[in-house]
Amino acid sequence: MSRAAPSELGHLPVLLHEAMAALEPRAGGVYVDATFGAGGYARALLDRGATVIAIDRDPSAIRAGAALAASSGGRLRLAEARFGELDAVAGRLGVEAADGVVLDIGVSSMQLDEAARGFSFRFDAPLDMRMGRSGRSAADILRDEDAATIADILFHFGEERAARRIARAIVADREAKPFTSTLELAGLIGRVAPARRGEMTHPATRAFQALRIAVNDELGELVRGLAAAERLLKPGGRLAAVTFHSLEDRIVKQFFMSRSGRGRAASRRLPGEPAQAEPTFEAPRGQPIEPSEAEALANPRSRSAKLRFGLRTGAPPQRMDETIEALARLPARRGR
Repeated sequence: MSRAAPSELGHLPVLLHEAMAALEPRAGGVYVDATFGAGGYARALLDRGATVIAIDRDPSAIRAGAALAASSGGRLRLAEARFGELDAVAGRLGVEAADGVVLDIGVSSMQLDEAARGFSFRFDAPLDMRMGRSGRSAADILRDEDAATIADILFHFGEERAARRIARAIVADREAKPFTSTLELAGLIGRVAPARRGEMTHPATRAFQALRIAVNDELGELVRGLAAAERLLKPGGRLAAVTFHSLEDRIVKQFFMSRSGRGRAASRRLPGEPAQAEPTFEAPRGQPIEPSEAEALANPRSRSAKLRFGLRTGAPPQRMDETIEALARLPARRGR
């Protein structure tokens, strides 16, 4: 789920060499690191002579990147924003088209390791989980939503088999005291849905992932980020996306399949039927790219990572497919 592991900069991004190979950065080119984090991808792009626009919704990441920006000779510009706004951010900085965009999806190791943020149940901390530190927190969702909605969040964003059982227990227990800390929630989940024999992960892992995704609208932001990258990239520009779980990877995979025309049935159009849109990306074969055995051993957090990339064609941007947008939402339910 996380984007990084320790390095000289504080964290080393997963699949760094593979991402650079996918982007093929060139000196003088303009690239967007749309998930700046600890700056690992941005530094690699700068080392190759590129100009970088770095975006992060977390103000602490932007503050931490100030020294790197100051040492870049003006080639690194930082912006506190969501990556779904990356084309608008670039436009405000005078960039109308980019040579490459890299998206490194999910929570960063910095955020996981900062106890007060509430992303991890390794620490007893406020049940927050907000990347941008605004909007509803995880505690707010567990206090305000009904059992059915909480169960939907846990099942669809966390693939939690015991979603309904956990949701009913949350709603019952919050009558006495709302959930406000990470260990309170982890303890309840461990009690009502203990790990099965042989399971190595804590039983609260999937629920914490689900709440984090819901709090930050991570899948919706991913869909908007892919569309924004399509609008910003110049013909021949490259988009690389690193994901950390199946929900994210499914969206990126479907996006590149749709935009490259892969899987389209070759058939004649009926009279009056509109022509299919021209592909906006070429998606090379041999994807996804996964970490090497050496990287997975050195950084266990990289084991679930997958990299997909595409090359922008000269075709105009398309509207996002409804089927892709639907992957980012909870399924419709009567009464919602």
